[in-house]
Amino acid sequence: MRVIGTVGLPGSGKGEAAAVAEEQGVPVVVMGDVIRAECRRRGLDPAEHHGAMAGTLREEEGADAVAARTVPRIREAVAEADADAVLVDGLRSMVEAERFREAFGDDFTLVAIRAPFDLRAERLHERGRDESDSDLEALRERDERELELGLGETLDAADVEIDNTGSLASFRERVREVLGVVDDEQKPEGKQ
Repeated sequence: MRVIGTVGLPGSGKGEAAAVAEEQGVPVVVMGDVIRAECRRRGLDPAEHHGAMAGTLREEEGADAVAARTVPRIREAVAEADADAVLVDGLRSMVEAERFREAFGDDFTLVAIRAPFDLRAERLHERGRDESDSDLEALRERDERELELGLGETLDAADVEIDNTGSLASFRERVREVLGVVDDEQKPEGKQ
């Protein structure tokens, strides 16, 4: 079983990469679903308490809590889909990446998706899921929070990088290539 983890700042293209994976028959496990499920289990609104719950889980169960809870979901997704690969959306820290490397060894590949701030801000504004997507200062603060939690180090540690500054079609093609590279018997060495 191959486990492909994606990491990137908000608006970089992680969700689109997940959509491409699903189109290719690769099941997708979203790490945030673990947090949303715990919010619901505790009677909390995930929209309001997502960030706080992520912190609570890490305090209660350790820095790798979300990843540890995701490992069984990964195995279930592969078994249910009878697939040989799964894409894990939303790694945030090296502790999470290390948890997956511990669980899956050389079958785990970390993929960084990168795009500059202005382009990400434009995409988030167009996506318009919530009001903060149009607030540049809120996005800068969110980026800083993510980076302080270790996302920058995790981006830098990726096995493969995807630059998402071109067209949607070229990005989708690059994701398919990376899925194909990961399909090969030899894992890529260094960044691609």
